Amino acid sequence: MTQQTISILLIEDNEGDIVLTQEAMRDAKLANNLLLARDGDEALDILYKRNGYEGAATPDLILLDLNLPVTDGYEVLEIMKQDEDLLRIPVVVLTSSESDADRIKTYQLHANCFVSKPLKASSFIEVVKTIENFWLSIVSLPPKAAAE
Repeated sequence: MTQQTISILLIEDNEGDIVLTQEAMRDAKLANNLLLARDGDEALDILYKRNGYEGAATPDLILLDLNLPVTDGYEVLEIMKQDEDLLRIPVVVLTSSESDADRIKTYQLHANCFVSKPLKASSFIEVVKTIENFWLSIVSLPPKAAAE
């Protein structure tokens, strides 16, 4: 059985976290295509296939930081979850916040889970590997297109 390639959209502005996430995904050796948005506007351009991203793959999973320049993670989440074509995409909030208020707000906006980033690089890599393994090996993701 051939493993299907999964598209993951990482929405993150911190260069260190981007590099660690890329490293973790390489180490996990799961078949994935990592898309990168460095702010909320770029993420929305990718999701809506506009402004140079017309050929972008629709992600199967989104890793979303909350503290982003321009349009923040809360706004991206709110816009996505109000769109019938995007709301099915699982969103993992991956943030440095440990605030109860942030957790409550993201779940109210229909995030699928909230994960606080560990401070140690090795722990961060393990968290990303675990997220990737859970969402890509254990969970059945929704199909790309609605059944006909």
